Amino acid sequence: MDFLQIVWEPSSDGIRLFGDFKIHYYSLMWMLAFVLGYQIMKKIYKNEEQSEKKLESLFMYSVLGIMIGARLGHVIFYQSELFREDFFSVFLPFKFSGGFEFTGFRGLASHGATIGMITSMYIYNKKVLKKSVLWILDRVVIACALGGIFIRIGNFFNSEIIGKAAAEGLPWAVVFKAVDNIPRHPGQLYEALGYVFVFLIVYSTYWRTKKGLQEGYLFGLFLLLLMTVRVFVEQFKIAQVDGREDWILGLNTGQVLSIPFIMIGIYFMFFYKIKTQ
Repeated sequence: MDFLQIVWEPSSDGIRLFGDFKIHYYSLMWMLAFVLGYQIMKKIYKNEEQSEKKLESLFMYSVLGIMIGARLGHVIFYQSELFREDFFSVFLPFKFSGGFEFTGFRGLASHGATIGMITSMYIYNKKVLKKSVLWILDRVVIACALGGIFIRIGNFFNSEIIGKAAAEGLPWAVVFKAVDNIPRHPGQLYEALGYVFVFLIVYSTYWRTKKGLQEGYLFGLFLLLLMTVRVFVEQFKIAQVDGREDWILGLNTGQVLSIPFIMIGIYFMFFYKIKTQ
């Protein structure tokens, strides 16, 4: 019996503007993530009676923190040889080794993005907001959850972070022609779908329950849900670093890095107590 085979073979990986310069679909997904995230935070800031000036500063700190953290996280956790082989490509959207080429930031890690987001929100709170760092983290994670959906769709466009070979006859298996001719699990779309539920749960918790008033709860809920999705989906994805498929106790790099975040999430949901004088 023949099953429908989904073949992913886009004719282009981006929109060419002039010469060799083009905007990759992956970059477009990041742009869309930030634009929609801004709209969500605008609604939240209005609800919290915060000024538009503080919102504009939040956008700047978020973009810088998340992008720098995501890039450094990818290089440190998955491609550390770039520090030695093509140092400037770590910080710039260009390839210098083997010939100059505009590449965009195609290697970005969610764990690094999370660390970058937390760091930038700490600085933003200290310099601009002057409330509690958990106050802003509880709210900005709603936008981050939505953004994660589009980032994984961008990975699908790029035929990267691909899944393992699928069982014969799996109707939604995808052949990534840029990689090989093997029907594979669309791990990027599994993860994107998981993030849809993360966003809906965190968003609804903020607007429809009193848990949004419990400092640290939404931040913890976000970490717990997001990284649980990551641990689950990783079993369908091929290892991003050779030799780390079964790195520690049968877990790969992505799963190992997710566990501390899950523990932090549980702490803020159930054990964290606001310090009082």
